[in-house]
Amino acid sequence: MPQEYEINELAKEESWRMFRIIGELVEGFDRLSSVEPAVSIYGSARVKPGDELYRKTEEIAHRLGEAGFSIITGGGPGLMEAANKGASKAGVTSVGVNIELPEEQLPNTYSNISLSLRHFFVRKVLLVKYATAFIIMPGGLGTLDELTEVLTLMQTHKIRPFPVLLYGSGYWNGFLDWLRNCTLDKGFISAEDLHLLRVCDDTEEIVDAVRKWCLKQEIAGKSAIAK
Repeated sequence: MPQEYEINELAKEESWRMFRIIGELVEGFDRLSSVEPAVSIYGSARVKPGDELYRKTEEIAHRLGEAGFSIITGGGPGLMEAANKGASKAGVTSVGVNIELPEEQLPNTYSNISLSLRHFFVRKVLLVKYATAFIIMPGGLGTLDELTEVLTLMQTHKIRPFPVLLYGSGYWNGFLDWLRNCTLDKGFISAEDLHLLRVCDDTEEIVDAVRKWCLKQEIAGKSAIAK
């Protein structure tokens, strides 16, 4: 009897977890439905204000904001904070999709739309769903996780291709060399998969790439309507 009771309680808990997940998705969809066009910026939570990389991330977000793009981040400290700060200074929508962690990660104060989620995959959905482009700043395991997730979704045609811009050739070239010389060489990926990535070392290069992509999509959309 005790074992049967425990199984029933576990089943109830799993059912309620499903409703909590649905609730997070619904809240996210409701609150982010008006943020497009938006750019999602990923990067390390461990970079401190005053660091050159922090300043560059803020600058990139600010320039994209001036170009009319909302900014979406993971909502935490470090480069996420820098991106939200740049968006806030530009006066555009600054979204932080924060995740609750065992060691508490407080949302940064530069988001004018802030969500706090329990489930990583809900966070991933929201970071991808509303993005026109993805900018990947240097980061650790979380940043690599987000990068490979986005590439996998594009590779498998689960989402349409977007610009995936890696900032900092000095940081990312080793990773790209490994993809080319090991992963591609063994046939684990296709050469076309690498075409989804572009390395940039300049703020204006990033902004220009995003704007040109959006203009291209706008022209393609108008052509489709005309037909």
